[in-house]
Amino acid sequence: MALDQYTYIFAIGTLFAMLDAFNNGANDVANSWATSVSSRSISYRQAMIFGTIFEMLGAITVGARTADTIKNGIIPYTAFGGNAGVQMLAFTCALAAASSWVMWCTRHSAHVSSTYSLISAVAGVGVATVGASQVQWGWNNGKGLGAIFAGLGMAPVIAGGFGAAFFMLIKLVVHIRKNPIPWAVYTSPFFFLVAGTVCTLSIVYKGSPSLNLNKKPGWYVAAVTMGCGGGVALLSAIFFVPYVHAKVIKKDHTVKWWMFLQGPLLFKRPAPENSEMANVPNYAVIQDDEEEHASTRSESISDHPPTSSSNENEKNLATIEARQTTYKDIVAQGESKLNEKLLNSRGPMGWAMRTLRDNPMGAGEIYELHNIKILIKRIPAVITSGLLYGLHYDIHAAQSGISGTPEGKRMQRVYAHAEKYPNEVEHTYSFIQILTACTASFAHGANDIGNSVGPWAVIYSAWSTGDAAESTAQVPIWQLAVLSAMISIGLITYGYNIMKVMGNKITYHSPSRGCSMEMGAAITVLVFSQYSLPVSTSMCITGATVGVGLCNGTIKAVNFQRVGLLLLSWIATIPIAGTLGGVLMGLFINAPHFLQSA
Repeated sequence: MALDQYTYIFAIGTLFAMLDAFNNGANDVANSWATSVSSRSISYRQAMIFGTIFEMLGAITVGARTADTIKNGIIPYTAFGGNAGVQMLAFTCALAAASSWVMWCTRHSAHVSSTYSLISAVAGVGVATVGASQVQWGWNNGKGLGAIFAGLGMAPVIAGGFGAAFFMLIKLVVHIRKNPIPWAVYTSPFFFLVAGTVCTLSIVYKGSPSLNLNKKPGWYVAAVTMGCGGGVALLSAIFFVPYVHAKVIKKDHTVKWWMFLQGPLLFKRPAPENSEMANVPNYAVIQDDEEEHASTRSESISDHPPTSSSNENEKNLATIEARQTTYKDIVAQGESKLNEKLLNSRGPMGWAMRTLRDNPMGAGEIYELHNIKILIKRIPAVITSGLLYGLHYDIHAAQSGISGTPEGKRMQRVYAHAEKYPNEVEHTYSFIQILTACTASFAHGANDIGNSVGPWAVIYSAWSTGDAAESTAQVPIWQLAVLSAMISIGLITYGYNIMKVMGNKITYHSPSRGCSMEMGAAITVLVFSQYSLPVSTSMCITGATVGVGLCNGTIKAVNFQRVGLLLLSWIATIPIAGTLGGVLMGLFINAPHFLQSA
C-alpha cells in the first residue's frame, strides 16, 4: 500500500538525492579526472564526454551492489519497527545533511569525500531515530561502520602502493634506459594488456547483479578477462605501435590520427627529411609569469592567504602587505582579461557575457518594475554562463600557480624535485592513460553511485509499498540512470572548482605518472567494491598520487601542505555530517504536533 500522505517526503528526498549526486560529480568525479586533465592526456571537455559515458556504465551495470550497504548495513530496517514513514524521513534527513555539507565544501574548493559524508549522516540520523545501540558500529559482515571507516586508513595506503608499483615498473622498463623512446613504443602493448585486463575484470567479475556474472566460475572469469586484455594488447600491437612509431621515432609530421587504421603499413612509410622533433604535445608543467597571467583567475586570496609570524617587525609586515596587494592586482587583472576574452568570443558563452554586461541591474530595489525587466534578461545569461564556464577554465594555470607568488614558489619547489621525461615517451603513455582514466571512471560509477541511490531507493521503496522491509529489494535501474546522469552534470558544470586544487597541486603530473595513479586507484576501488564496501574514490586517487610522487625519491616532490588540508577535510567530514544529520532528524521526529480539536 503506497504512502500517499508522505509523497512530499519522497519529493524532497528525491531533490536531495539528485543534489547529492550532483555534488558527487562536482567533487569526487572531478578529483578522479583531475589526474588525466593535469597530465594533459585529455582536455577538460574530453573528460566531460568520457566521464559521462563511463560513470553511467559503471553505475548502471554494477552500482546496485554497493548501494545495498548504505541501504541496510548501517541502520537495519528492523530498527524502524515496520514504520515506513519514519524510515523515509530518516534517509531524507541523511541526504539533506550530506548534500548540504558537500555542496558547501565544493563551493569553497574544499575536496571532501561524499562517500563518508553520507555514511556519517546516516549514522547520525540512526542515533537520533532509533538510538546508538541500533546503529551497526562494528564490522557487521563487512557492512557496518567499523568495516566502512576502516577504508579511511586502508584505501589511500593500498592505492598508493598499487600506484607506486605500477609507476616503478614503467621506470624500470622504460624511463631508466639510455634511449627510452623505443622502449616506450615497443612495450606499450604490455601496459595495454594490464589496463585492459583490469578494465574487463571490473565489468565481468563484478558484473551486473541481474546477469550474475560475479557468480561465474573462476576459470570463466580468468579466461574472459585475460582474453579481453590480450585482445586489447593485440590490437595495440597491430594499430597503435606502428602509428606511434611513425610519429615519435620516425618523427613524421604528416601522420594523421586516422592513419592508425593502416596498421603495419606505417612501418613501410618513408621517413621525412630534415625532421628534428616529433610532432607531440609539450607535457611539461609550466607556471605563468606575473606579466602573463590571463588565466590566473582561479587563484583566490582566500585559498592561499600569505602568512607572517607574530614577531616580525613593521618593515617586514609592510613588505608582505605590498606583496598581498600585488597578488590581488594580478588576480584582478587576470579576471579582467578573461572577461574581455569571453566577451569577444562567439557562441552561447559570448552571448551570455555580453548580455550581462549590457544589462546591469539598475538603482533601487530588485522588485521594482525596471529591475524586474532587467532580471528577466539576465537570468538566462546567468544560467548559460554558469553551465559553460568550465569549458573556458584554465585548470593547469590554477594548479601550478603564478611564478613569484607564495603559492607559485611552493609549487616550483615541488616540481623541481620531479624528474622530467621526454615528451615522446610521455605521449605514448597518454593513450594508455585514457584507458586507465575510463577504468577509474567506471570504477567510480560502480562504487559511489551507492552514496545517493541507496537512501533514495529506501525512500522510494518505503513510499511505494508502505513496508520498511522492502528496502532490501533490488535498486531499480531507472534510479541508477537518473542519479548517474546527475553525477555527469555535476562534473560538466562545476567540476573545475575541485580540479583546480588537485592534480599538479599535489605533485608533478605527466602521462606515465597519471596512468599509474589511475590504475592504482581503480584497482583499489574495485577490490573494496567487490566486498560491498563503499570506499572514497577521492581518497584512493589521492593516495595513489602521493605514492607515485614519492617515487621521485624525496618527500619534497609532494606538496604535503595540500595533502594535510585534504586529510583535515576528510576527518572533519565525519563529525560535521553526522551531527547535521542527527540534529536535523532529531528536530523533525521530536517536533511538537498541533492537534486541532473537533
